Amino acid sequence: MYKQRHFYHPARVRQVFLFLLTIFLLIKKRERFLIFKALSPKALTQTIHELGASYIKLAQVLATRADFFEGEYLEALKTLHDEIPPMDKEAFTIVYQRAFGKSDPFETFETNPVASASIGEVHIAYLKSGEKVAVKLRRYQIEKQVAADIKILRFFNRLFRPLFSYYTKNSVEAVVEEFAIMITQEVDFTKELENLQNFTKIYAECEVRFPKPYVEYCSADAIVMSFEEGYRFDDKENLSRLGVKFEDIMGKLIYFYTEQMLINGYFHADPHPGNLLITEEGELVLLDFGMVKKIPNLTRIAIIEMIKSAHERDFELYITACKRLGIVAHDAPDAQMQELAERMFDIFDNENLDAASMQKLAFDLLASMKDLPFKLPQEAIYMLRAGAIIEGLGTTYIENFNGVKDILPILQRYIPKALGGNDKLLKLLKNEVTGIPLTVRRVKKIVTDLSENALQVHMNPDSLDLLVEKQRNYFKPLGRGLILIIAAFFLLLLTPPHQTAAIVLFIVGAGYIFFSL
Repeated sequence: MYKQRHFYHPARVRQVFLFLLTIFLLIKKRERFLIFKALSPKALTQTIHELGASYIKLAQVLATRADFFEGEYLEALKTLHDEIPPMDKEAFTIVYQRAFGKSDPFETFETNPVASASIGEVHIAYLKSGEKVAVKLRRYQIEKQVAADIKILRFFNRLFRPLFSYYTKNSVEAVVEEFAIMITQEVDFTKELENLQNFTKIYAECEVRFPKPYVEYCSADAIVMSFEEGYRFDDKENLSRLGVKFEDIMGKLIYFYTEQMLINGYFHADPHPGNLLITEEGELVLLDFGMVKKIPNLTRIAIIEMIKSAHERDFELYITACKRLGIVAHDAPDAQMQELAERMFDIFDNENLDAASMQKLAFDLLASMKDLPFKLPQEAIYMLRAGAIIEGLGTTYIENFNGVKDILPILQRYIPKALGGNDKLLKLLKNEVTGIPLTVRRVKKIVTDLSENALQVHMNPDSLDLLVEKQRNYFKPLGRGLILIIAAFFLLLLTPPHQTAAIVLFIVGAGYIFFSL
């Protein structure tokens, strides 16, 4: 059995260092850092597999960031699968007894799992009441391993953070922090049970089926739910035999995700083919609710504005929406951003390009403008992941499928519903009218506070971070200059005094201060 100290073994910590160093070097487009070189694509994937659950899942998230990696590394990361050998007999017995104890609810239980992933494994069983169920067991000590991995990741992220530019380090930190939040929830099966119950209620009318949980048998170590029969979403052979129309099921999946992301702001963040089944009757079944995210309302509205403006080629609104969403910094130059948006949509509107050519041209365009202040907000990370997976499913079935060109028209049709249609508009107008007296009182209070020197200004986190970074950049050369000038005086106090060196330091220090003012 693993002991907790195994997760902090020096050899394992060294592997984490090499993994993160490779990510750092790839983002910075550098071959080495001091004496260390980046791992090759093959060595990187092997290291990730050896590190286990947390790093496999982190790498899958990173694989959606084409702006971070070059082609061969991106392809290597995309080959990672969350499939590992099942628990040994001793570990299985400990987890099973902890989950069910003496009140064993099963008539039969198959000890060989039908699926085995990094967080848990799934077994077929029959309840004493006769129902066929899927039993998902949490891996032994996985919660301790994940907690240790998060500590190590955060330590090395703080170590590498000063080496990144302001916007890049925000993007990297957003990935690490959002990943830490998500995987902590994923190893707690009570949270997954809650997600499953929420989906069952919220999306009851969406013509998508979810497993039925047997709550009385569930715990942090196990989820017992109905066993759903069907074929994997990417099982082209069997789905062809059933006569399933791939365009129809892709349309149903896109509509369902539009409902999740744009209307309810509550979505399943891991729609890979193993989590999507098609029944004999052509019904869509969604499994595994460990990775579920909520989208803040303001973020959801910004996404809707971005989609609407993209469809209508309203580039000014598109840039504004990108800034509200946090993809583009508030101080980004509008003219350059508009040029980027126009050139990007010219690519996606080109009917003569296939999906691969469009993607290459888009990435080349982004690379040419890498100095623009892009960043990635935490809320967007798993939305990008889900979108990338759905696009991948589309290319499996539909020739020349493109996630922008083919999905945008469908999203556009959903926008009135996402905004709530006329009812929500009338409600908004009513709220604005009834809020006029309150607005007048607020203006009066601002004027009073201003006259009494009691006015307080609150800034959003993005603007505050930007202000802090600008202050840091302003004072950094001043600090360097002062240190050099002080060092020059110390050299003069030595016996004998080092006058030449002191003069050089003083001139350099004074130069730092002069050119920073």
